[in-house]
Amino acid sequence: MATVILLRHARSTANGSGVLAGRQPGVRLSDKGEEQAKALVDRLADIPVDAVVTSPLERCGATLEPLLAARGLTPVVEPELAEVEYGEWTGRELKGLVEEPLWSVVQQHPSAAVFPGGEGLAAVQARAVAAVRRHDARITEEFGPRAVWVACSHGDVIKAVLADALGVHLDGFQRIVVDPASVSVVQYTPTRPFVLRVNDNGGDLSGVVPPPERPASSDAVVGGTTGG
Repeated sequence: MATVILLRHARSTANGSGVLAGRQPGVRLSDKGEEQAKALVDRLADIPVDAVVTSPLERCGATLEPLLAARGLTPVVEPELAEVEYGEWTGRELKGLVEEPLWSVVQQHPSAAVFPGGEGLAAVQARAVAAVRRHDARITEEFGPRAVWVACSHGDVIKAVLADALGVHLDGFQRIVVDPASVSVVQYTPTRPFVLRVNDNGGDLSGVVPPPERPASSDAVVGGTTGG
């Protein structure tokens, strides 16, 4: 199967604002975020990106803009990779939300958390994982098992996908850190995913591309060397 680079959008005007932006329109990249988006071109320079799939939200599109221009790629917009629908929590200050009884559920038992007027985190994981696997199968069929593609989404959405790939219950997904503009890398196989990177903020990514001589396998490599 192909290799997917899970890219969180670059730093936005909402990050660090103390407000839960959610799906609010008009959330743009900050100056720092624009720098991160431009830097993505060099970070992925040695990676043969075959396809790009993105959340429909503006901050994801802005993050991808320099990369798409450099590669001449057109993204596929995937609504199932959109930010969590926080419902009535959208636009509220975090300092007020921490006083809500639901806050502790989100932190300690997220699989049971359903945002008022919004969606549950279990539903978020289900839709996002299904979308990533569907596009991975499509891209593998179109470009072959050594294909590499980028999926640009949001922090909690990517954390949920990584928890599934790691075989971690959703209640443990808050242990996973996904910074703005970070990349995490997963290779799916017929029986299991292999997680190659988590929250990478600038390291050499050339090793995530499968070498031609390595046959596709669902078996882990024994002895501590790289699996997949």
